Amino acid sequence: LEQGDRLPKETVLVERLGAGRSTVREAMKLLQSRNIVRIKQGSGTYVASNPGVADDPLGFTFIDDKRRLARDLLEVRFMIEPQMASMAAEHATDDQIICIKELCDESEDYSAADTAFHNAIAESSGNLVVPRLMGVLKASVPLFIDVTGKKLVEETIRTHRGVADAIAARNPTAAHDAMYLHLVYNRNMIAEGAQEQSK
Repeated sequence: LEQGDRLPKETVLVERLGAGRSTVREAMKLLQSRNIVRIKQGSGTYVASNPGVADDPLGFTFIDDKRRLARDLLEVRFMIEPQMASMAAEHATDDQIICIKELCDESEDYSAADTAFHNAIAESSGNLVVPRLMGVLKASVPLFIDVTGKKLVEETIRTHRGVADAIAARNPTAAHDAMYLHLVYNRNMIAEGAQEQSK
């Protein structure tokens, strides 16, 4: 089963696995606790979108100083993402490049599209570990929107295009620099937001 796929009903699993109903239920609870499956009431059980990785593995929701958290998350993103974009320019398949280019123009659900864009680049890096580090990003996108208001959206789409074009051109240096500039813009917007609040 792939991420997002629906698992067979409990009765089918009981029959296929030759296990008792209570055993299957306990197994599902265990898989859910490890974020391998998601149980949606009234809909069924699905393979999690990022199996085995908790939604907030680093406990960011418990940090009260959101402005500082946004700044510190951005520092970590500077360490990871420019190199990740450079790797994607070298390793992305043609299909992955098409996906990245489509996602950079998606603005309907900005937060989800932004996260999907960066995740697609991580998946294209050719490195097994990099996509699993993207929990940092998942936490930072809604936080950045909250800290900066909606100012980030328009410029983000423009800078995303720069990153996507560099990856499509298979130019690692340009991809690295485009991602770096994208993050610089985020940093400037967060700093501006902090100045406005302090006034």
